[in-house]
Amino acid sequence: MSLNIIFAGTPDFAAVHLQALLDSEHNVVAVYSQPDRPAGRGKKLLASPVKQLALRHDIPVYQPPSLRDEAAQAELAALGADIMVVVAYGLILPRAVLDTPRLGCVNVHASLLPRWRGAAPIQRAIEAGDAESGVAIMQMEEGLDTGPVLVESRCTITPADTGGSLHDKLAGLGGPALLEALAQLAAGTAEPRPQDDGRANYAGKISKEEARIDWLRPAVEIERQIRAFNPFPVCWTTYSDNRGEQRLRVYRAQLERGCHSDIPGTVIAADAEGILVACGREALRLQLLQLPGKKALEAAEILRGYPDLFVPGQRLDGVTANDH
Repeated sequence: MSLNIIFAGTPDFAAVHLQALLDSEHNVVAVYSQPDRPAGRGKKLLASPVKQLALRHDIPVYQPPSLRDEAAQAELAALGADIMVVVAYGLILPRAVLDTPRLGCVNVHASLLPRWRGAAPIQRAIEAGDAESGVAIMQMEEGLDTGPVLVESRCTITPADTGGSLHDKLAGLGGPALLEALAQLAAGTAEPRPQDDGRANYAGKISKEEARIDWLRPAVEIERQIRAFNPFPVCWTTYSDNRGEQRLRVYRAQLERGCHSDIPGTVIAADAEGILVACGREALRLQLLQLPGKKALEAAEILRGYPDLFVPGQRLDGVTANDH
């Protein structure tokens, strides 16, 4: 049974789900997306991936700064949709909006609810060392990701997964799960499963400052953080050269088991295999790095070009071993 759908979303993850709806039997009557944002060096206004996709398919796009405004709510109600599908939209839906469509509003959430509620479930799952993740299709209510779950689809988190690779896995799972949930709702066969609030964790938004590596932490935790924050916001540390303190971005690192007696943050070795750095427990071999103003390179390439930049005994985070 075909449904008339309002779709609300903003980033690439949402655009994948809009495309799944466009490829289905359903009719997307309108798209809601965040207002265009300044981007790039010229700070030109850039349309979101969802808006760009909608315009290519001649779908009307609405970009209210808020849905709390009565005029915006009346505009949405006038569309006469059966259901509203929300994927990483970025605006809170007030009760008046949630109650407008005949079948309510559903959300595609990149976590096995209630494990991670909030803005950054993909990164927090990797950072915490979760063995699996997935997508939950949830009936929306006023609480933050608290509504009952209609359909879920699971996947394994591998030791090599980054925030980027898990994002792509979940985006691939979300479309089929969403279509299954819509079929159940259209047929009246849906059996929503209430969430256990006692098992919920909050996946808070990630700041660039949070991505600074704390070498006092165990290497296993830092390695997970590096994978979780790749490609955004990317973990970083600092080092000193003849220009002063510089920022070093770390895209990939390998856990090195075994004990060491070095102060956390100290370079233990620097060779073709990478830059081995002492952590609060065990060590980490930094492998894919980005110097200021340069592109990301394998550590071996950086060491060939700058053989004196990282040497054993040097202390990352802007402190030299001689200061201790």
